[in-house]
Amino acid sequence: MTTASFQRGLAAGILSAILITGTGPAALAQSQRTTGQKPAAAATSKAKPATGKAGAAAKPAAAAAGAATATAAKPAQAATGPGGASLVSSYGDWGVYTAQTGRSKICYALSQPQERLPKNLNRDPAYLFVSFRPAENVKNEVALVLGFTAKENGLASAAVGNASYALITKAANAWLKNPAEESQAIATMARSGTMTVKMQSARGSSLTDRYSLSGFSKALEQARKECGV
Repeated sequence: MTTASFQRGLAAGILSAILITGTGPAALAQSQRTTGQKPAAAATSKAKPATGKAGAAAKPAAAAAGAATATAAKPAQAATGPGGASLVSSYGDWGVYTAQTGRSKICYALSQPQERLPKNLNRDPAYLFVSFRPAENVKNEVALVLGFTAKENGLASAAVGNASYALITKAANAWLKNPAEESQAIATMARSGTMTVKMQSARGSSLTDRYSLSGFSKALEQARKECGV
């Protein structure tokens, strides 16, 4: 890990508190950047299917709508983000979330992958986000929650447009290997359509996640405003 990356990871006071109370993936990822521990699973929930007569009545309608919804645009961002962070606004495939712990605030623009390969692998949810933590003087930190344990010192990279950025992985999280490239990477993301992340799992599998960058610029701008940076 680079010295700059390590120094940024040391400022974890607020993030430790956020991790304990479970207020967002940014806290999960940043905490693991310094501790190397396996992150707690993001707070996700699956609604139970309807049962009884009401559930039976709903099935025909769902079946009739199946063909239409199969190609429909994905729904708006959830009002509560991973770990319980609050949705402020959404733009395209990106949402803006904030969390508060005492006087410290964290803001981030976040998205989930549109495609995950190989498709037959069962993985936890993944997230790409850019976070702001004014209390720690952290801005524009690009990070990922991978949804699986990455291979120790395994090859990992993020391709955006014609640029490629090396990633450093720890447990189930990843960051740009060179923090000095974050501003450049964000500028490239703002004018590109997709980001393709390639990495290796602890079992040696080669995995790929593709993220849409539709709405990224507006989400990033709003996240900055929310944290006043």
